[in-house]
Order: sequence, then structure tokens, then C-alpha cells
Amino acid sequence: MNTNSSNIMALAPNTSNKRETVCIFGTGDFGRALGHKMIQSGYPVVYGSRSTQISNLIPKDAEVLSHAEAAQKAAIIIIAIQRQHYNFLTPLAEILRGKVVVDISNNLKLNQYPESNAEYLAQLLPGAKVVKAFNTVSAWALQSGALDASRQVFVCGDDVEAKQMVMNIVRALGLTPLDQGSLLAAQGIENYPLQLFPMWKFPMFLSLGLTAFFFFYCLALDVIYTYVYEKNNFSFFIAITIPNRICPVMALILLALVYLPGVLAAIIQLYRGTKYRRFPDWLDKWMLCRKQLGLIALAFASLHAVFTLVSPMRSFVRWRTSKGIISQALNNKTEPLDTTNAWLSDSYLALGILGFFFFVLVGITSLPSVSNSVNWREFRFVQSKLGYLTLILCTAHTLVYGGKWFLSPSAYRWYLPNIYMLSLVVPCIVLVVKFVLVFPCIDKPLTQIRQGWERNPKYSE
Repeated sequence: MNTNSSNIMALAPNTSNKRETVCIFGTGDFGRALGHKMIQSGYPVVYGSRSTQISNLIPKDAEVLSHAEAAQKAAIIIIAIQRQHYNFLTPLAEILRGKVVVDISNNLKLNQYPESNAEYLAQLLPGAKVVKAFNTVSAWALQSGALDASRQVFVCGDDVEAKQMVMNIVRALGLTPLDQGSLLAAQGIENYPLQLFPMWKFPMFLSLGLTAFFFFYCLALDVIYTYVYEKNNFSFFIAITIPNRICPVMALILLALVYLPGVLAAIIQLYRGTKYRRFPDWLDKWMLCRKQLGLIALAFASLHAVFTLVSPMRSFVRWRTSKGIISQALNNKTEPLDTTNAWLSDSYLALGILGFFFFVLVGITSLPSVSNSVNWREFRFVQSKLGYLTLILCTAHTLVYGGKWFLSPSAYRWYLPNIYMLSLVVPCIVLVVKFVLVFPCIDKPLTQIRQGWERNPKYSE
């Protein structure tokens, strides 16, 4: 009875400036790093260990006791031990009754066990208030203070008061707690650190596939074809020329793929006459990875800008320029300025510069640190209005530069169109359909549908 009363008192909100003592089971890398961070934040820390000898690795202001003694001195016990070693906790079940037990463990693979480690811990200690937390933060980040990329700490548990106590500790350490609900969410929280860029898989595989396709496409037309039919060895095109053709093509196509799912969603909503029916799974997944597609497109556009800047330094370019100058000198004839080509050259350069500027602007606003500082209307204006303007400028840039090859028979080597012609297919489809969708006769019913109007309410789900 006295034990329960003391535990209830320990769980009461701390109204004084003095912080409650925290017990950490485990003196490994993470346990030591977490204890050091807590001591810096003003928490008295006591370690529970099999060996009570003081080690140089243990924070100097921390106390090291046996597991039972350490647990009796604190209302919050952090388990910094792997799941396979939880059996030592069974004899401590009575001591840990009513206390807050924080599970911070991770597994080696997704869904390694039928239940989460936190739920398994709750089964071992039925009288404890088990909370899952801190498993998304690394020991290195705690030690070095480099927490910019890992400030969020997912917290879940069945006891609201226990969760609040843990979240207070999280805030005191300079981290951001995110309440994920009951202990049933622990499985997802434990799987989270094991995921390797889950939202980047489709964009990365798509980008790699398209890049490989366009590389071999250009290799066939620019290197193999010229060697077979013209006896010219342009194999050095692989280093600069071919990448500088692939990068703008990939940037334009991926940018168009960012806005294509939105256009398809609008068409589906118009056809169904409601917004209350789910989109197909493939479209849902596509829409969720639009940010990643856009950032990869920006990376390709940046590479294109760099390749273009270094092009004048290439031996091939210097040779071609000097050859033209020598040819004019030998013929004693200066070619007049072609103002049409000058206009086309300056136009596609200007369009490219403007397109890249807005490309960077849209990419910057997609970063969390920037998007969190603007309201929804501002964010939508940049991502939608300026995004489409970027697509228009980049499409015009490619069209002005490569449009001349549409009617040139020499551009169709092996009856295959030039790579720039292929790059214009998806962007032009997106822009044409979007242009149709902004007509008042179509935009008005689409807006009404998105505001909740239904053509046939009986089909709503």
C-alpha cells in the first residue's frame, strides 16, 4: 500500500523547479548518451546495472546501483537494453509496479516479432505504465548535439499521465515529442527507423530507369550511329554531351510527372461527380511522392546548369570554334550574323534561366523549414501557380531549342525521334489538359465538387 502511494505521488505533476530522478537500465552507447543529455538538462540520473563499479564511460554525475536499488529511487525507468535481455526484468515486476517504464529499443528488421517490443514489455510487467519513446534518436545525435534532422521523438502509451511525463522529458532535452496514441502504435514506431527512404523508392527507381533508357537511346543515336554510318568516333560524348542531354530531359519529364497526377485526379473527380470516393491506389501513391519527384527533377536541372557552364572549356567545343574561324579566314569570308538564330539562342537561354530560377524557388519552398513558415495559401500559390509557370518556361525552353528538329529528316536516325522530341510529350499533355481544365465551364463544376457538391450523392462513401 505504501509503495503504491509513493508511486502515485511520484507520478503527480512536478510543481517545483527540481526535476525528478530518472533511472536508466543499460550502460551501452545510447544509455550513456541519454543519461549525459539528461544530466545536462538538470535531471538526476541513476543507472541500474549488473556491475555497480563506476566506469570512466559513465557520466560523472550519475550514480550506478543494482537494478532493484536504482528502480526504487525513480518513478521513470528507461530500458536501454535489447529485447532478448528483457528476462531480467521479471523479478523486478513488483518494484516496477505503477512506475513509468520507457522502452527505447529497436529491432534488426521490420516486424521481427509478432508484437512490438513495448507490448512485449507490457506483458512482462503488467503493473507498469509502459511508454514507447526515444527509438528514433541516435546515440551519436545525442552526444554531438547534431539534432537538426532528428528532433522529432514519437511517443505512444496507454496511460495519458505517463506519456505526458515522458513528453516533458523529451521537451527538456530540446526535442519535439509527437503523441502517436496508444501502445498499439509501437509496432509502427519501431519499424520507422528501419525504413530506408520509403517515399523515395518509386521516384528513385523511376528516375534510374528513365536515365538508363535515355542514356542507351543517346548512345545509339549519337555514338553508335555516327560511327557506323559516318565513321566518326564520338565516344567521348559519354562524358559530357550525353549527360547534358539526359539531365534537362529528365528534369522536364519528372517536373511534368509532378503535376500529371493532379490533372488525372481532376478528370476522375469530374467523371465521378464527387470527391468522396477514393482514388485508385496507384494514383494515391503517385500523389504522395510528388515532392520527391520534384526534388529529383531539381537535381537534374542543377546538373544541366553545371554541365552547360563547363561546356566552353571542352576540347571538342574549342576545336569546333577554331575550325569555324580558320575556315572563314581561309575563304576570306565572314559569315553575317543570323538574327533569327540569335533570337532563338537568346530566347531559349532566357527561358532556361527563368525556368531554373522558379525551379529553385519551388524546390526551396518544399523544404519543411520553409513550408512551415508560410500559410497554406502562400504554399499552394508557390507549388501550384509558380510550379505550372516553371513547367511552361522549361517546356518552352526545350521547344525553342529542340523544336527545329521536328521537321528535319536528319534528326530521325534509324527512324527514331530526337531525345528532345520525346521529352516534350508528357509536359505538353499536362499543359494542354490543364489549359482545358481552367475553362470556366469545366473549372466551375470541378470547384463545386471539391467543395462537397455531388452529382449522385448515393455513390458517396
